[in-house]
Amino acid sequence: MIIAWDFDGVLNRNQAGGRYVWEDEFTERVGQPASAFGAFVFGRPPMVISGEIDILDRLEEWTASVDCLLTAREILDYWLAADARPDGEMIQLIDALNRAGVRQVIATNNEARRAAYIADRMAMGARMERVFASGHLGVAKPDPRYFRQITEALGSTPEEMFFVDDLQANVQAAVSCGWQGYHFTEATRADLIARLMPGSLRAGR
Repeated sequence: MIIAWDFDGVLNRNQAGGRYVWEDEFTERVGQPASAFGAFVFGRPPMVISGEIDILDRLEEWTASVDCLLTAREILDYWLAADARPDGEMIQLIDALNRAGVRQVIATNNEARRAAYIADRMAMGARMERVFASGHLGVAKPDPRYFRQITEALGSTPEEMFFVDDLQANVQAAVSCGWQGYHFTEATRADLIARLMPGSLRAGR
């Protein structure tokens, strides 16, 4: 089995009450509402999330069109740091799985710069066999091509893949590609941990 972890909402607790926690101080720090940032940077083609345009280039466009308190580079650095909220309980689980020799990867919808931040600054690259990001793959979940590329890159079969994501649509897409899927929520967190803990895996639970 190869466990493919979604990042945000599973390994990274960057959401609370239906909002992203980085939004809380965004207006005060940047001088523009978080909604305007999100709409301009992520909501228009060419798409940042699939790597069609570099996020820093898109931010340069945005800061040139509105009054901001920070430069494009400063906004990117602030956003990356504010959005880094690793889930300690899930980190303990993946570390335990690593000690047991279980193969693990990250399968995330993120552009290339944040994917690098996750891998390097958040040290997830050291914990995972690979960090697969939509910005590198050129396609985002729930597109079936996303899952096929990961399967091929790992030299695995779809049946070997166990995918954990907090969005049901992504889980369903993975299952339609032959992967095993698990919908992660706060209600299913304890069940997932019990199911994946190395002792449980050895017992065939």
